[in-house]
Amino acid sequence: MAVSVKAIGVCTGGGDCPGLNAVIRGVVKAAVNDYRWRVFGVEDGFDGLIWPEKTRELDHASVRGILPRGGTILGTTNRGNPFAYELVENGKTVVQDFSRRCLDNMRGLGIDAMIIIGGEGTLKIAYEFYKLGMPVVGVPKTIDNDLSATEVTFGFQTALATATDAIDRIHTTAESHHRIMLVEVMGRDAGWIALHAGIGGGADVILIPEIPFTIEKICQKITQREAQGSKFSVIVVAEGAKLPEKDPAGKPIPRAKPGNVGNTLAFSLREFTQKEVRVTVLGHLQRGGSPVVFDRLLGSRFGVMAVHLVGEQKFGHMVCLQCDQIRSVPLAEAVGVYKMVDPRSDYIRTARSLGIVFGD
Repeated sequence: MAVSVKAIGVCTGGGDCPGLNAVIRGVVKAAVNDYRWRVFGVEDGFDGLIWPEKTRELDHASVRGILPRGGTILGTTNRGNPFAYELVENGKTVVQDFSRRCLDNMRGLGIDAMIIIGGEGTLKIAYEFYKLGMPVVGVPKTIDNDLSATEVTFGFQTALATATDAIDRIHTTAESHHRIMLVEVMGRDAGWIALHAGIGGGADVILIPEIPFTIEKICQKITQREAQGSKFSVIVVAEGAKLPEKDPAGKPIPRAKPGNVGNTLAFSLREFTQKEVRVTVLGHLQRGGSPVVFDRLLGSRFGVMAVHLVGEQKFGHMVCLQCDQIRSVPLAEAVGVYKMVDPRSDYIRTARSLGIVFGD
């Protein structure tokens, strides 16, 4: 589609992530400096296209000082799919399709193309809008680092730094009190944070969705450490790690939702090790705070490249990092495929050689 561009919109969808403001800043600066375009910030995901009063113009002053800030100045939401938007009317939840309304409001605001920043779910919506005729460029965002089309996503390194620092701190209290300490980190589908932070933080056990584990193997590691004189153990578990169906006694283990995997696992470990087990769920702590330099750089590069893709009329594409170069891939190829940890990877081999076990 050939589009005459004089103004673009930018929005952030899904969970917040360190580096989002770097992308927004990159978009605004590149659009104004290189193309003399106007830029509109669409607030709270796609809500600003459903309700145009939640859209505001951005300029150099709007993005001044936001580079080191966490979160997103535009706000975000992980609910509110315009193709199936839930509203409460007369006490009942109704679902409406606001996609055409978004397109009409976009045109009414004078926005010629959209840069949509988000994770898997948001990018799927972006692709659906593209198929409806919206000129769209996507920017991948997730601290989980599980999007297949890009080598790394901004926010991942900051989340790693937060998780590794927490594991370092957990070590001192674990050793002092001779405890088993469980640290649950994000990673619903893939175990990248658990793997990297576990190695970087010197964990004894790492549990990830890609490698099935048993309670027996974890207990064996704890017993082995005790025989070697270590009276404590640190276990890092991804929130999406698959708990075994049964414990060593053959009793069913309850299914656990993300955020409760650590507590469910701790119950079994207490029973079969007779040790004190404590759980720390890092949760949204991993999403917050100032982005590290890598994420500021990558976010800035993604934002600038997204603007250039609009300038080149490469709609329906997503920016990505490949071989340390910012490139683009079609959204059709980018969504729906997760990047998982390969159990045969160098990282896994390194961890095993360091004495870390995965419970398999």
